[in-house]
Amino acid sequence: MAQKEKLQCLKDFHKDTLKPSPGKSPGTRPEDEAEGKAPQREKWGSKLDFVLSVAGGFVGLGNVWRFPYLCYKNGGGAFLIPYFIFLFGGGLPVFFLEVALGQYTSEGGITCWAKLCPIFTGIGYASIVIVSLLNIYYIVILAWGVYYLFQCFQPELPWAKCKQPWNTDHCIEDTVRKNKTLWLAANVTANATHFTSPVTEFWERNVLSISSGIEEIGPLKWDLALCLLLVWVICFFCIWKGVKSTGKVVYITATFPFVMLIILLVRGVTLPGATEGIKFYLYPDLSRLKDPEVWIDAGTQIFFSYAICLGAMTSLGSYNKYKYNCYRDCLLLGGLNSGTSFVSGFAIFSVLGFMAQEQGVDIADVAESGPGLAFIAYPKAVSMMPLPTLWAILFFIMLLLLGLDSQFVEVEGQITSLVDLYPALLRKGYRREIFIAVMCFMSYLLGLAMVTKGGMYVFQLFDYYAASGVCLLWVAFFECIAVAWVYGVDNFYDAVEDMIGYRPNPWMKWSWTIITPVLCMGCFVFSLVKYKPLTYNKVYEYPDWAIGLGWCLALSSMICIPMVMVIKILQSEGPLIERIKAVAAPAKSGVSSRPKEYNLKGSELTQPLDPNGNNGLIKPTHTIVETMM
Repeated sequence: MAQKEKLQCLKDFHKDTLKPSPGKSPGTRPEDEAEGKAPQREKWGSKLDFVLSVAGGFVGLGNVWRFPYLCYKNGGGAFLIPYFIFLFGGGLPVFFLEVALGQYTSEGGITCWAKLCPIFTGIGYASIVIVSLLNIYYIVILAWGVYYLFQCFQPELPWAKCKQPWNTDHCIEDTVRKNKTLWLAANVTANATHFTSPVTEFWERNVLSISSGIEEIGPLKWDLALCLLLVWVICFFCIWKGVKSTGKVVYITATFPFVMLIILLVRGVTLPGATEGIKFYLYPDLSRLKDPEVWIDAGTQIFFSYAICLGAMTSLGSYNKYKYNCYRDCLLLGGLNSGTSFVSGFAIFSVLGFMAQEQGVDIADVAESGPGLAFIAYPKAVSMMPLPTLWAILFFIMLLLLGLDSQFVEVEGQITSLVDLYPALLRKGYRREIFIAVMCFMSYLLGLAMVTKGGMYVFQLFDYYAASGVCLLWVAFFECIAVAWVYGVDNFYDAVEDMIGYRPNPWMKWSWTIITPVLCMGCFVFSLVKYKPLTYNKVYEYPDWAIGLGWCLALSSMICIPMVMVIKILQSEGPLIERIKAVAAPAKSGVSSRPKEYNLKGSELTQPLDPNGNNGLIKPTHTIVETMM
């Protein structure tokens, strides 16, 4: 065979191997379908698809409405000390571990553990339970945001004034409260401690129509149910084509919120009173570091904001090409995530400082976290600005996009993990799209309980227990034990070196082996010791049966790890020690997803390997080695 013919034959071979067939999902080849094989796995269209998908997945509502509040509550600038300890000792190492594991095995959040360390397959199931419960309630926040956004398109913001159909006699506008003469004229001195703000009444009496407690669920609120349906439909169409659609949608959903955040930051710092708000946000109080709750808040915030222990980062990493430098990008994305949290504090507290000055109250009286910040404090602040409608629309668009990409990335991670369990069944034809539609519809039906009149109590129950810091710390601890102590941290480092071409900083190895497990277990124990039963608005106490239901939600994920461990041991044969050794060893089929073109086995080398990871191939410059073709 002539030299040119050999070269052309090799080019055609690699073209057929790496290029998807027309009309099929990436990696699907006719010969696979003819032989009854499962279609090959999809890959990201470009490196930027992966980077933006991860950025959209973990830069979410927690960065904007949770971190700034925790920072001021736990000693301002002093809170950054435990925050960075947990960031470098827990958040970044576990984040990189999950992405690298997905890339190395090319599997989702469950099957990757079945390959690497079968005895710890329960880690994958625990992550799926957590993310499934998270997907049910997190999207309800977006439904509230859609409702507020629709309400913005009126001549006047409906939460700016009293005398609306839902207002009570105790409603007093914020401008009246500051002007003591008007206040006295309104004859409210006797009930000065019982007044309510129009924005609070709009939230509780119009949006939620909140009942007296979780015992009184009440009827469905159809306006919120339709908003929830709309958000689920948007979420479905963002992911229904797999990474082909997700990788393109994030170009908008992951970048536009940063533009909005910068606009709101510039507007916030130019408001009167902004300086006092920023001082309040960052003024350090080192005495707060003696309180264990400060450290617990720092640890749980890191695990929340990095979206780890949910299987989503593993699933996103599994779509990377084998030679992709995920270590570099994980460090850059970590800086982006924590930087966004820090900058968000300036945008939020500059506005809260302005609002406190306008109302003539202390900033501590207006600082809120979670839904209280997004749907009470910030809407109240924009109602006091010039052009309030414009700023309200911009804020809620930012809120929706921040939450939307986090939501559909988590759903994508959930779907990927489940599809990888049954690839031959669910990757063919349109079965994957149908499966996604069924999962979205089931989650929507379960979420309807949170858009009733007592839905806020159900939402808080899920938020406090189902995806709590305790559950995430539990999963992170076992992830590190499985990789560092059972599979072998040096073995995993060798795998990472094979993928990216060099060994990462030893800090990662020490974190997986000692630092992260110690931090996770310490924070886990202190969280249980300092546990406080759930309340709503620090007034309503949940009944015992509701607290029990909450712990069932938490344990439903945590119990997966020991339960699967016991099942795996019972299913194996031989003495107990031999059984444990058998199920702790990597799968016999192998762990690595290393493509064949990277395997250097004597005369099987078809083209030289590219050390930069550009599809693993570089153009031949001289003689082509004879192959078995």
